[in-house]
Amino acid sequence: MIHHQTIPVLETDRLILSGHQCNDFSALADLWAKESVVQYIGGTISTERESWMRMLSYAGLWRILGFGYWAIREKESGKYIGDLGFADFHRTIDIPIKGVPEAGWVIAPEYQGKGYVTEAMQSALTWLTLQNRFEKSICFIDSDNIASLRVADKLGYLFEQKVLLNGEENLLYCKKLIPND
Repeated sequence: MIHHQTIPVLETDRLILSGHQCNDFSALADLWAKESVVQYIGGTISTERESWMRMLSYAGLWRILGFGYWAIREKESGKYIGDLGFADFHRTIDIPIKGVPEAGWVIAPEYQGKGYVTEAMQSALTWLTLQNRFEKSICFIDSDNIASLRVADKLGYLFEQKVLLNGEENLLYCKKLIPND
């Protein structure tokens, strides 16, 4: 089912989440070429072509799934500083996750540790919950990625189990999206 979802613009106190633009490419390619950025996301820096294909896939997620990844922009400067959102990557894994929005985030090193990812993901999760299409969201986090484990905890994701993902052990976290009344 194709959703033709217009990418919503979300605004927080310090950030704007919006669709990726062609002029984001250079900063996006630089971001994904940093070893410190990809250390816990497969560990291999991206080529320019891989970064270009990533950016194209971000736009495609919205069109096909009705949810996807946003570019994170610093509100004051308008500068692109990272990516976050939800996807269904059709991962090869022994648990049923197809169709479940998988959260992910990445932010430039100079913006890490400032609460930007938590702030932006809270807004994204609010948007996802309001869509009333999903009972839960998941995320996979490398057990050594202390910063992302803290973000997941602040966002209300709960540890479910250890999983093998691309031959590497990861932790699967889950967050219920339907409010508990």
